[in-house]
Amino acid sequence: MTIRTLDLRTAGIDGFEFPRAATSFGSATAAAQHIIDDVRARGLDAVREVTARFDGVELDSIAVPAEAISAAWQATTPELRDAITRSIERVRAGHAAQLPEPRRTEFAPGAVVEQRYLPVQRVGLYAPGGLAAYASSVIMNVVPAQVAGVPSIAVVSPPSRETGLPPIQVLAACAALGVTEVYAVGGAQAVAALAYGLPDAGAGAPLRPVDVITGPGNVFVAAAKSLVRDIVGIDSIAGPTEILVLADATADADLVAADLLSQAEHDPNAASVLVTDSAELAAAVTERLDARAAVTANGERAREALDGEQSMIVLVADLDAGIALANRYGAEHLELVTADPRATLERITNAGAIFLGHFSPVSLGDYAAGSNHVLPTSGTSRFSSGLSVQPFLRPVQVIDYDEAALREIGDVVTTFADAEGLPAHGEAVTARTRRG
Repeated sequence: MTIRTLDLRTAGIDGFEFPRAATSFGSATAAAQHIIDDVRARGLDAVREVTARFDGVELDSIAVPAEAISAAWQATTPELRDAITRSIERVRAGHAAQLPEPRRTEFAPGAVVEQRYLPVQRVGLYAPGGLAAYASSVIMNVVPAQVAGVPSIAVVSPPSRETGLPPIQVLAACAALGVTEVYAVGGAQAVAALAYGLPDAGAGAPLRPVDVITGPGNVFVAAAKSLVRDIVGIDSIAGPTEILVLADATADADLVAADLLSQAEHDPNAASVLVTDSAELAAAVTERLDARAAVTANGERAREALDGEQSMIVLVADLDAGIALANRYGAEHLELVTADPRATLERITNAGAIFLGHFSPVSLGDYAAGSNHVLPTSGTSRFSSGLSVQPFLRPVQVIDYDEAALREIGDVVTTFADAEGLPAHGEAVTARTRRG
């Protein structure tokens, strides 16, 4: 394995752009559109055919029986049950702190505008399959929806070839969260089913359309979400996972290597980047990456990611240059491992989630920190944020004026209405203020 090192200490960082793994949907968009159209036209038959073709699973029904969900919890080890429970507790507390407070503004006596936050009524949450069984993704999607007060939640996750059901870990997390509506379906067909509904999801029971779809998935899931966002809300369109570690000479090379490797094992397209002003640290991290990749279970996958052009070590002249590069990259996960991480934090403008010091690794955020691990990738942290209660809430303004308050401000309305050539707007006010 060879993670490449770029030396920008003398060349400087002006004009340098980080290469990233390809995130263009390309042919995936055309394939996703075909699947969406097919599901809309033929319902469950189309879902079953696409699932058989891509997942290798023949299903009569995609609805997961309630007994399978409860059985998964019972079959889960006590250690994992405890981990799921403790993770839910922290993630729930972290998201409860995000709830906005209703506001009431009185501009004058009898002139009131209220700001209320209403939950969406139904959501569809995607828990990916593939290279791992993401019980944590169930928690990270379901908990903020529950905290927001969403009354109807459906979870979708790809079926395994062995059981025809989502992984037992996914079902166990659903059981712990009290989610009873679960479907064994993934890919673009799952997104289509959530967005448009299915008259029959199996055994004559329908899958009702949702208002919002959240959760990470592969390129076909991302493409499908982009194609349905004119009829449902979505969280984001995520690319491959990424970590950028900004470190100085005080950092522990072995711990930095461990964190870079932790993200590299996700996917061959995962990006692991170290930015440092210490050549000694860079060399030591390279050595520790080789040693750790040789013994970790997913070493082959991790090595492929670390060998990719999206992964690298970047040497910079000083911490100022490193901070500038970190802000330019806008990493999904940004670790600050410097002599004073808090001071460095104050200068960070773009990141999905920020982890301070050696005892706040990204893997903590993936499972149990109390934060959310569904985060913006590919530089989109410049304008978007991680999953929170916000996508599940709608701010609604309530306007409550009495007659005296309307009379007091009515001339402003009529003046604007005349200036804009919309006299009926003003007449709607004068019809009230000129009576009697």
